[in-house]
Amino acid sequence: MNIKAKLREIIFGYDTPAGKTFDVVLIFAIIGSLIVVMLDSVSHIHQDYHFTLSAFEWFFTIIFTIEYVARIYSSDQPLKYVFSFYGMIDLLSTIPSYLAIFIPGSETILVLRVFRLMRVFRIFKLGHYVKGSQILVDSLYENRGKIIAFLTVVLIVVIFIGSLMYIIEGPEHGFNSIPRSMYWAIVTVTTVGFGDISPQTSFGQFLASLLMLIGYSIIAVPTGIVSSGFLKAKSSSKSVESLEKAKISSCPRCQSKVKLGRDNYCRKCGEAL
Repeated sequence: MNIKAKLREIIFGYDTPAGKTFDVVLIFAIIGSLIVVMLDSVSHIHQDYHFTLSAFEWFFTIIFTIEYVARIYSSDQPLKYVFSFYGMIDLLSTIPSYLAIFIPGSETILVLRVFRLMRVFRIFKLGHYVKGSQILVDSLYENRGKIIAFLTVVLIVVIFIGSLMYIIEGPEHGFNSIPRSMYWAIVTVTTVGFGDISPQTSFGQFLASLLMLIGYSIIAVPTGIVSSGFLKAKSSSKSVESLEKAKISSCPRCQSKVKLGRDNYCRKCGEAL
């Protein structure tokens, strides 16, 4: 086995011992680099330990650069890797340190390295959990009409209440424009309540109280839509799986697995089915 093939086995062969070790070390390196980026964003830590953090950052950058070049070199289709999702993320997580030499502030893009943690799905074989996410996506798609109608109603309520509050409260109470009043309505109807602006008049406070009560209903409606759609999609998925399993049986003679409707004879012992 030549060097290129061996390197490809280590970098892309996640089922091999060497490949698993490489990927686990890579995950720890990604986590370490993210910790450095986050610590460097804290002002007093940046001032006191800038040199140390910078040294660690360049250490990780050099590692990721070597890894990126090695992936291109060992890949059977280098261009396909370069323009793939992971290839673009690998590149974007490496070049900011070099760009920062010429363009100050470019190093903030290093937070894109968090996307590299998606490799954990492949490393620890978590792909089967994606199936549950797909069921949720399917349920949202199936109920898209209900969701759009619901969001339209919420938008109308927000525009209407926001316009009323602009008229009732006015600029002297912080409601200096309809968009600003709509922002308050959204914050109120979602029960977030930042408190940066609030109604001061009696009628405005009454309207705010009414909107808060409506907010609880608004929270409950999409939850019910998504939950019912999720249960329906999950039930449909189980039905398909049951039908697939029903097509598989055992040979009455040797107990080998056979597919009903496709096999007339057992492929192992030749028994007629």
